Amino acid sequence: MSTTSTAPDLLYSEEEEALRAAVRDLLTDHCDPAGVIARIESDTPQDLSLWKSLTDGMGLAGLLVPEDLGGQGATHREAAVVLEELGRAAAPVPYLTSAVVAIEALLACEAGDLLGELASGRRVGALAVGLHVAPGGAFRAVRVDNGTLRGELTGIADAAVADVLLVPGDDGGLYAVESGAVTVTPQVSLDLTRPLATITLDAAPGRRLGDAEPAVRRALRAGAGLLASEQLGVADWALTETVRYLKERKQFNRPVGGFQALKHRLAQLWLDVAGLRAAARGAADALSTGQDADVAVAVAQAYAAPVAVRAAEEAVQLHGGIGMTWEHPAHLYLKRAKADSIAHGTPGAHREALAELVDLRAP
Repeated sequence: MSTTSTAPDLLYSEEEEALRAAVRDLLTDHCDPAGVIARIESDTPQDLSLWKSLTDGMGLAGLLVPEDLGGQGATHREAAVVLEELGRAAAPVPYLTSAVVAIEALLACEAGDLLGELASGRRVGALAVGLHVAPGGAFRAVRVDNGTLRGELTGIADAAVADVLLVPGDDGGLYAVESGAVTVTPQVSLDLTRPLATITLDAAPGRRLGDAEPAVRRALRAGAGLLASEQLGVADWALTETVRYLKERKQFNRPVGGFQALKHRLAQLWLDVAGLRAAARGAADALSTGQDADVAVAVAQAYAAPVAVRAAEEAVQLHGGIGMTWEHPAHLYLKRAKADSIAHGTPGAHREALAELVDLRAP
């Protein structure tokens, strides 16, 4: 009797590697570290010209949208490859928030018109749920009164560049609200490449799209699962750049990387990053197939944050004095890793969720 294998496919296909190469080439030309640092010091930390190149030029905003709705009809696996490269470049673009989280919420609501606009990149969307909220976690809703919305929501990622906000209402609905109808107040963000904001709604008109709870749950699950690929990109950059630096930097007339203690630290970090790659690819594959996605996402997020943070910390420390400077990009990756470690749920929250999913509760 034949059986169908359900083992996750953790390898990259030729098409995915070609996509990686194309995205990396674009980011190499348009997202250098010095440019990112200069941009986050300005009043416009998000690079909308780069976003236009990614969306208009390559159609990457619509990877998760079916072709008949104006998208590319790809899967979470391809979106994960894009996020790896964006994480490796610490790119200040709203890809995770608009092309993944907002689009997943709209797919749950079958909002075809908005899907086409976000898929084309003509407009940017943001789900008005705090970035810290885990899949399945409680989220705040605003008051709905005769079709208008009132309330305040905090910790909304990329709200400043969003054209449309997807706002949960206290009647259980998810509403599309034009950004011009709300007040967006920037918040102090650790990761300046993904700024947060408070949005205030005062009788803002909204269009009901569907039920909020299933849409938010689907959106946050995809966001958490693909965030692991961004964290993989951060960790991979940190490891690669640290190894390169230690091969070049000399002390006592020999490369610093030749010292046994540093070799051991880097070898352990390489193993951890390899494990993160497997977990991230597992989550992307599970989201694309729908098989055990909740478990795969929880595993990936429980593992990803500590590895990405440690990789970035090692990069700062092992670069010595230069790693502590503002001019060196190591701080961009450390801040991104630390901010990502609490985005869409902490590792502890995901471990608790995983324990419930596999019926392995604490005694």
